[in-house]
Amino acid sequence: MNVPQNLKYTKDHEWIKVDCNIGIIGITDFAQGELGDVVYVDINPELSEITMNQSFGTIEAVKTVSDLYAPMSGKVLGFNKRLNDEPQLVNIDPYGEGWLIKIEITDAAEIKELLDSASYCEQLGL
Repeated sequence: MNVPQNLKYTKDHEWIKVDCNIGIIGITDFAQGELGDVVYVDINPELSEITMNQSFGTIEAVKTVSDLYAPMSGKVLGFNKRLNDEPQLVNIDPYGEGWLIKIEITDAAEIKELLDSASYCEQLGL
C-alpha cells in the first residue's frame, strides 16, 4: 500500500499535497483499491469553491459511486481534465496523474485537522 509521507490525509481517504497556499487533491491508493475500476469522475466544472469536509463531487466505479470530500477549503483553480477521457488514471497513479482538483487554500489552519501518513496508516490498520 502506497502512503506518501509528503501528503496529508482525511479519514475519508482523500489526500492533499500542499505547496504554499496551493493544494492538489486526490483519493488514496487504499480508496482506489476499494472502489475497483474507476469509470467516471463527476466534478461540476462550474464549481468555484470547496469547503472542508463537504462533498465536491463523486467518483464512480463499476459497482459503486462514492462522494469526494474536500480535505481543506479553497477556491478552485482547476480540474484534472484528463480524467474525462481517462478515469482509470485514478487507479493507475492516484498520487500523480490521477489527481482530481487544484485549489487555492483559504484557511491554512485546517491542515492541523488532517492525518499525516503514519496516522493514516494506523487508521487503516497497517
